[in-house]
Amino acid sequence: MKVGVPRELKDNEYRIAITPAGVRELVVLGHPVLIERGAGEGSSISDTEFERAGATIVPDADVVFSESEMVLKVKEPIEEEFPRLREGLILFTYLHLAASEPVTRALMDSGTTGVAYETVEFPDGSLPLLAPMSEVAGRMAPHVGATWLEREHGGRGVLLGGVSGVRPARVVVIGAGMAGLNSAWIAQGMEAEVVVLDKNINKLRDIDRIHQGKILTLASNRLAVEEACLSADLVIGAVLVPGARAPRIVTEDIIKEMKPGSVVVDISVDQGGCFETTKMTTHSDPTYVVHDVVHYCVGNMPGAVPHTSTYALTNATLPYVVALAEEGLKGAVQQDPGLAKGVNVHQGSVVYEPVAEAHALEFHEFDALS
Repeated sequence: MKVGVPRELKDNEYRIAITPAGVRELVVLGHPVLIERGAGEGSSISDTEFERAGATIVPDADVVFSESEMVLKVKEPIEEEFPRLREGLILFTYLHLAASEPVTRALMDSGTTGVAYETVEFPDGSLPLLAPMSEVAGRMAPHVGATWLEREHGGRGVLLGGVSGVRPARVVVIGAGMAGLNSAWIAQGMEAEVVVLDKNINKLRDIDRIHQGKILTLASNRLAVEEACLSADLVIGAVLVPGARAPRIVTEDIIKEMKPGSVVVDISVDQGGCFETTKMTTHSDPTYVVHDVVHYCVGNMPGAVPHTSTYALTNATLPYVVALAEEGLKGAVQQDPGLAKGVNVHQGSVVYEPVAEAHALEFHEFDALS
């Protein structure tokens, strides 16, 4: 199978969907790899490194899309890329379709098969291809929040870790999944006062066991969320419902009552966001203010650290890429039911139920179409 990797076009997105090691694995197995010229430069990977690994460098994305049977990307296609989609093409990337009807429609109209990193599952229900970027975003969130808490950036002027004799910032993390756990861990390491809320008591028990009381845990409910947010200097939203739109946990009424100059960081923004006041922003224009609260809602946070992110992502995706290239779509998903859950759109139909529900579209079973 011929595999193509274009340059990412989303605002300040410097990741690339493969590393030289990934190229070598595919080429040795007999699968040609086409990479758009300069696609890896933002991740500090040169065309020469890719060529040494066996890739063919092509002049532009049109060649990548037209000549490849499977295209690997990091982020969902933007409008400029919609005309490149076509029937029979496999697109393997983060799609987050529940939050984007235009991308869903573009995949359906073109006949492209959309396989989403974020809905591939392990047997235990965990999400192996979402985990590495959730880990990166979670670790970034306290640093981002600390920056925007500075007065010159519109924040309250609070140092996250405080100093001797002065209380540190209070950081509230909503959600104890991969992103939330990493956010809490890093914030605690920066000596902030950290509170984590989640509905899953077992996850909270794990935090208590590991951190031995250094991170406060609370069972999540409406009143607990409200009280925690009103006392917070920084709120990090890390709520995930796999493949579906994120629930709006924090209402605008809560935002209105938060401390002026406090900061919210919405890691869930790719799935629509967990704050009622969330709207997606970009690295070039990352924040806006609502009711005197600074909102950071960048949809591709890990794109700010592309070298780390690219290698972390390829470590996770490569076995699935190899399976698709070796077995084809049908063979790969038959052998791995978890990969089958990654197929969101196929033959013009939505085959992942949460996406169909999000946009009131007809849902079709994938097996019935294959």
